[in-house]
Amino acid sequence: MTSLRIFFVGGLISFRALFSFLRPEIYIPSMLVAPIFQILLFVYIGRSAGLESDEFFVIGNAVQYAAIPCIFAMTFMIGGERFQKTLGYILVTPAPRLPLFLGRALPVIVNGFFVAAFSLVVGGLIVGIHVPPSSVAPLALATAICAFSCTGLGLLGAAFGLLMREQAVLANIMFGFLLIFTGANVPVSALPGWMQSVSNVLPFTHGIEAAREIADGAPLADVADLLGVEILIGVGFGTLGYVFIRSAERWSLSNATLDRA
Repeated sequence: MTSLRIFFVGGLISFRALFSFLRPEIYIPSMLVAPIFQILLFVYIGRSAGLESDEFFVIGNAVQYAAIPCIFAMTFMIGGERFQKTLGYILVTPAPRLPLFLGRALPVIVNGFFVAAFSLVVGGLIVGIHVPPSSVAPLALATAICAFSCTGLGLLGAAFGLLMREQAVLANIMFGFLLIFTGANVPVSALPGWMQSVSNVLPFTHGIEAAREIADGAPLADVADLLGVEILIGVGFGTLGYVFIRSAERWSLSNATLDRA
């Protein structure tokens, strides 16, 4: 019961405390308006260049924008606690680490899914793409899986945050990396071979491909393998992030870098 309370209650309280600044006047422009402009930018670039369809860019950018709430929130899990001088208290607590850190990821996944789903719906309405009613639920599932997968990568970024002065720089680099490598705006098949190899082990790549097929009417069973790979990538990054956090925790404590800001 203690671990469950740490996972659910502790994670929610931490999310509310760290992101109390996300008032409507800040949250709406940064999380709901910004992705719409990103979608429109690439839609009109695609139209001008005669490349892919509007649907291609709407789905790719809407899903990929979940990286903002997922990666930034997870990396800020360390940076925010350090800034508020509470990181040391957390890391000296005897609370089990698995629910302590993974519980903080749950609200992040929910927020990432909401941002991506909102962007997909509003962006699709603006440019006029059509998705069959039967595809709505599977498309929502694919979007949620992508948010989960990216949060796993964000947990790895949080581990590096224990060893860095500034986490926002790392988060911005990771966001740009995902924008280029995951097929959000350029088909993965059109990328150089080495980029395709990297793309195949990143969050979003398989999820975006699955979402596009679902929007074209493919049943969930036809994309189950893509979504399964996306889940495995999220679990893999999350596991790697947790292991790195434990290692970075010990290293930062022994080298007095814990509260360096």
